Amino acid sequence: MSSKSLVTAPEQLKLKLEIVAEREVDGVGMGVLGDGNTFLTVSGLARMCGVDKASIIRITAAWQESPLKPRERKIRELVSAQGADDSICFIATMKNGVINHAIPSFVCMAVLEYYAFEVKGEYEQAAKNYRLLARKGFNDFIYAQVGYNPTGEAGVAWQQFHDRVSLSYHTVPDGYFSVFKEISNIFVTLIRNGAQLGNKFIPDISVGLHWGKYWTKENLDIIYGDRLKYEHNYPQYFPQAASNPQQPYCYPDEALGEFRKWVREHYIPKHLPGYIDQKVREKQIPAPAARRALEAFAPKAIARRR
Repeated sequence: MSSKSLVTAPEQLKLKLEIVAEREVDGVGMGVLGDGNTFLTVSGLARMCGVDKASIIRITAAWQESPLKPRERKIRELVSAQGADDSICFIATMKNGVINHAIPSFVCMAVLEYYAFEVKGEYEQAAKNYRLLARKGFNDFIYAQVGYNPTGEAGVAWQQFHDRVSLSYHTVPDGYFSVFKEISNIFVTLIRNGAQLGNKFIPDISVGLHWGKYWTKENLDIIYGDRLKYEHNYPQYFPQAASNPQQPYCYPDEALGEFRKWVREHYIPKHLPGYIDQKVREKQIPAPAARRALEAFAPKAIARRR
């Protein structure tokens, strides 16, 4: 949601919060913030309520008016009844250089309750979704939908890795191997060392690019046969999911030994440190965890490189 679409009260600006997991399910945008709180997008809340997006925008725009209009006054009362702060109707977050607006759980439930039980008219969609979220719990429902593990960063990282594996393990043709599957030890080592991988940590892209160049330069297709493209999909909360299905290369099984040797002798000592350093600079991996992980891969080689 663009910052131009809503009136932003000063107390609602919390730009230090980042979105750590998000997904769109049946047209409903939802996600989790860096502090573990869940949210719906403006359009997502509108869809859950069965109203047009403009209605939710008008509610947020009138939230701070004095005196309050009857609708906003009632919704704020419903927020207060949950024991939440009724002065906040959305949280501003920065994404790709643009301010986005996340509607927190307590506001979403209040708006759903308003349309479900306070408004004269047919709002069956709002009543249905209010009961669903009240029964399952708003946070638990969103966590399940976006694949977020609230027990800690390592849990989230394992879930993201699992989600990727579940979408790609069966799509590689018989007789071929994928880069993603064969470098799973890199993911596992980093996670075990406490790295918060995130949905932008995709080392298989880096490995695939370097290996592809090596494959072409050494004319390995003459030795092992042609490589093929296969279908690879990312979980919906990954940025790359927008262009699913992907078409990376898979390679003949006969080349697997050479690939593993290349990873061990070339990629890990020569390319992995630079990739990890970049992720540390982007604050996607804590520096201590990155150091421990690199040492776990190849202590002597990495020590010489760094």
